[in-house]
Amino acid sequence: MRTDTPPTIYRKDYAAPTYFVDTVEMGFDLEPELTRVATRIVMQRNPAAAGRDIELYGEELELVQLRLNGKTLTARDYRIQGGILRIAGAPAKVTLEIETTTQPQRNTSLMGLYVSNGNFFTQCEAEGFRKITYFPDRPDVMGKYTVMLRADKKLYPVLLSNGNLIEEGDLPGGRHYAKWEDPFKKPSYLFALVAGNLVCQEEKYKLQSGREVLLQVWVEEGNLDKTQHAMDSLKNSIRWDEERFGLELDLDRFMIVAVGDFNMGAMENKGLNIFNTKFVLANPRIATDVDYANIEAVVGHEYFHNWTGNRVTCRDWFQLSLKEGLTVFRDQEFSADMIGSDSGRAVKRIDDVRVLRQAQFPEDAGPMAHPVRPDSFVEINNFYTVTVYEKGAEVVRMYQTLLGRDGFRKGMDLYFQRHDGQAVTCDDFRAAMADAGKRDLKQFERWYSQAGTPRVAASVRYDAKAKTLELTLEQSCPPTPGQKKKLPFHIPVAVGLLDRKGRDLALTLAGEKTAKSAATTRVLELTQAKQSFTFTNVAEKPVPSILRGFSAPVALEYDYSDAELAFLMAHDSDPFNRWEAGQRLATRRLLSLTIAVQAARQSGHVVSVDSVLNSLQHDSALTDALRATLNDASLDPAFRELVLTLPSETMIAEQMEVIDPQAIHAARQFLRRTLAKELSADLLKAYRDNHHGGAYSPDAASSGKRALKNVVLSYLAELDDEQAHTLAQQQCDNANNMTDRLAALAALANSGATGKRKALEDFYSEFEQEALVIDKWFTLQATARTADVETVRTLARHPAFTLKNPNRARSLIFSFCNGNPSAFHALDGSGYAFWAEQVIALNGSNPQVAARLARSLDRWRKYSPALQERMRNALRQVADTPKLSRDVAEVITKSLADK
Repeated sequence: MRTDTPPTIYRKDYAAPTYFVDTVEMGFDLEPELTRVATRIVMQRNPAAAGRDIELYGEELELVQLRLNGKTLTARDYRIQGGILRIAGAPAKVTLEIETTTQPQRNTSLMGLYVSNGNFFTQCEAEGFRKITYFPDRPDVMGKYTVMLRADKKLYPVLLSNGNLIEEGDLPGGRHYAKWEDPFKKPSYLFALVAGNLVCQEEKYKLQSGREVLLQVWVEEGNLDKTQHAMDSLKNSIRWDEERFGLELDLDRFMIVAVGDFNMGAMENKGLNIFNTKFVLANPRIATDVDYANIEAVVGHEYFHNWTGNRVTCRDWFQLSLKEGLTVFRDQEFSADMIGSDSGRAVKRIDDVRVLRQAQFPEDAGPMAHPVRPDSFVEINNFYTVTVYEKGAEVVRMYQTLLGRDGFRKGMDLYFQRHDGQAVTCDDFRAAMADAGKRDLKQFERWYSQAGTPRVAASVRYDAKAKTLELTLEQSCPPTPGQKKKLPFHIPVAVGLLDRKGRDLALTLAGEKTAKSAATTRVLELTQAKQSFTFTNVAEKPVPSILRGFSAPVALEYDYSDAELAFLMAHDSDPFNRWEAGQRLATRRLLSLTIAVQAARQSGHVVSVDSVLNSLQHDSALTDALRATLNDASLDPAFRELVLTLPSETMIAEQMEVIDPQAIHAARQFLRRTLAKELSADLLKAYRDNHHGGAYSPDAASSGKRALKNVVLSYLAELDDEQAHTLAQQQCDNANNMTDRLAALAALANSGATGKRKALEDFYSEFEQEALVIDKWFTLQATARTADVETVRTLARHPAFTLKNPNRARSLIFSFCNGNPSAFHALDGSGYAFWAEQVIALNGSNPQVAARLARSLDRWRKYSPALQERMRNALRQVADTPKLSRDVAEVITKSLADK
């Protein structure tokens, strides 16, 4: 194993910058092989800083010239070591002139300045700006930028940068220029430029103040017919932020640019948002309902960063959730408001919680567990995580739960009033919320500083004589790396009580005066290790509905009976807990089936898995509850689809002490097939009731019907009979939208239908020129239950596959390793050998993407000893790779570290 360990950076070591930046002027002579960058920085010493040295960061640069206050510096005047250019003993006021060269064409990391399909793009968050020029590249150094771009006019007719265009014109030799000025101070990570052969859809938009702004969506030629949804989403985002938070677009123009080679989903550069094409391009032919929803959410997210991230940014990268968690919360609220209906908001909430549980809860329980505000890191790129984003959003949501919607708005107003134009901390945000709400939120800080998923154990004691119900809540949090003991969190627990007819009871706590209009949901604040709350005037023993709306990111432990869960599925007025009851019922059934498979395998008897599972006593509780939900036309179709979707194999794995991927897969497939048989008539009716023709629309009602129809189709495909094959083939042939087409193709691919190979080939032939659709084609095959390592190796040799494009790598390699557990965790270790090959290959070209793939094995200790040994060997193979990047080294080192 490599012995050179990258240095660890600690939050406790934060020191303010020695010099602040006032203005930055940059000139780019753009050439793919060698771009020249001239930078003039006006700086002044921080009076509170002790040192007098200027520190500039740079990576993969050629320093051509360096001048300080007009004097050319030689190698004796400065020192470059470890990526830092240091000028000792500098004066209080400094003008630095720096000339560097960089090679965008060879920049496969897609960080800094790079070329994609002949066009120039940048990605500077977190530390990409240092690949453009030497600079104090840290978020708490903010300045005003003026940028001059020069390039060949024929090859690069479009020249874009942050802010407002103030001048453009022609130059000798067929070149031209554009000068941009950003009127707002920003850190270097928000710098952006784009140069290339692009076209745009543009619209003038009037803000509520009456000011008119220009909105543009820039794409490559041939994609202009796929931009309308992104433009509509941008306008909706602007309007929503004005109405919900009183925040107005502060520039004369706002631009979105789509690029096919991009490590992230999108980037919020001030006024010039650069997006992965996946989150911009859409029309019914190529985009699914999920794509449309994701585009709306990501466009909203990046636009909302204009205030929560740009106008107020983070002091250091440990505070990343200050902008990301807050902005994820904002985009979640935006998407819910765009749906409009209460049921639609509930569906959105359930979707968000599913992501949290499936991705973030496992992260909290693994070697890469970290607080929402980390205490240390080796490579900041590794901390763009679901903990920082999704759990961070839940932390922000709890402020709103505790303070109320109006109180939260007051906190936001105070936050901007205090910190507009500043780089601040998570504590500054918490202080604004506490002061605006006149609340003591000191204990709430533990959500930022303590890692792990808190567990809340609940129990009730009903006193029929006194007509009281005592609810006792007890919290704990498992140890995580570097944090063995946890102090109690401040946890809001929303609670309701249902009588025997399923009606909500009015809730009055002991000591309160009884009110006729008492609320039926109460938010209890759990701040101690153990607390009891007593409800009075409870005329009969109720069924408790605990953690309504998922009021805190915790794991709730309550011993519901199957009958109580079925009752909540049928009656709970809280849609989240109604869905949750079904998930608990299904999880119990899946775990018992999994254990049965394991027991049969350990017995040594030669019997089929199906015969073992069929021998189990039939349990009708889940089937009856699902039938009732499926046939309840009063429920939103999108909600019914969520209820019918069984917990994923990953979710079931999280409930096991030792993960057995093959047993889990067998159990889940058996249950799906059993439900398909028992509900076949109901499923077929639901399919026909929701199978409508007509023009495609991505609105919530229409997409909900498609979602229900297609989950029903996936169940019917489990029967693997001629009727199911015919339904899927007809839908595949006749669909007028990608949602229905892809769902039908997936049903065929997961069946024994004789026509499935031809269907896959026809799909590829039709969409060969649509990169985003071919990504879906790869993913569908990588996650099919018939796929194995050889299937994926064969697909990796397909002419359309390349590791160089992050979207394409994710579509096949990531989808297989993270989305097909039983095949990836093949008993012979072939999946792990394949994983190691891909991580090593990506490490040499794109370390950031490689590190994300490396996370696929970070929880290897949760598996059986035989699988553990094979995973450990694969991890060590990567660890022993020469020139291992910091990104990958951090993940592998933490994964292999002793518990």
